[in-house]
Amino acid sequence: MGFPTEFNDVASILAKCGPWRDMDLPRPAFITDDTQMTLAVARALRTALERGPLEARHLAPALRAEFIAWWRSPDNDRAPGRTCLTACERLAADDRPWQTACDPHSKGCGANMRVAPLGLVPGLSPEQRAGAAQLQSGLTHGHPAALAASDLTAYAVHVLTQGARPAELCGLLRSYADENRTRYHERWLGDLWRYAHDASPEAFAARGWDTCLAALDRLEEALRAPDPEADPCLATGAGWIAEEALASGLFCFLLFPDEPLTAVRRAACSSGDSDSVACLTGAFAGAHLGAGAWPAEWTGRLEHRGELTAFGAAWDG
Repeated sequence: MGFPTEFNDVASILAKCGPWRDMDLPRPAFITDDTQMTLAVARALRTALERGPLEARHLAPALRAEFIAWWRSPDNDRAPGRTCLTACERLAADDRPWQTACDPHSKGCGANMRVAPLGLVPGLSPEQRAGAAQLQSGLTHGHPAALAASDLTAYAVHVLTQGARPAELCGLLRSYADENRTRYHERWLGDLWRYAHDASPEAFAARGWDTCLAALDRLEEALRAPDPEADPCLATGAGWIAEEALASGLFCFLLFPDEPLTAVRRAACSSGDSDSVACLTGAFAGAHLGAGAWPAEWTGRLEHRGELTAFGAAWDG
């Protein structure tokens, strides 16, 4: 939905697409790098789970292989992020530890635009979900805010699939962030924290969670008196960085929690990273309402529809 609107301001989008509430899904609906990498994470998860309980020693090499395959693919022409490209090139160059390939200072939204599968997979412990969400971020985006935003995004998808009410979502996310503020998942991340030069792993973790808590502050302020007709990125951020993508995706979803098409349209008609904001908005809406939220005339147009629906069916717990 956000593919034809990314890099445009709202006036240009309206001129091209007409009233935002009537925006149609393109025909055909080509996916962007966001969904390409979401599928890469989903494939890696499937591979890792085939080897037993989810552990870093199984997931890290599977993610590495899928990310390198994405980087080498001729279809990798959907405006991919620079951090993802650079990190994957380093991962492909040799057998160096993944911690040396990622960018420890990048918190681009590539970290969490692709993490939704970890919120959908049933049977994971909270530690497995959190550690794996942060690990998949860390292979490319090693900034602690990228890790925390990925963790929060997966957690939001998970609690929505478990029946959490949209009205309580901000409170649940804030409590989760507070509880995990100084927790460093060494079993999943190894010595990643050392590359950022923080004083301790706890200080590294806290820096990321504090950034995300500030984004939640901004989200809650925007929800006090929202204007659905205004550009959502003006309220919660443009979404080029992970915590803003999370906040803006949540904002669009929470503006229209029972109107998934309207929510995604609002996200796509925004001045920031429209495809990533729409990607996250759709993930939250789908987690809340289920696959039936999307009309058949839309889903039938989707590129990679078969694989996407197969993962959904396999993990509909």
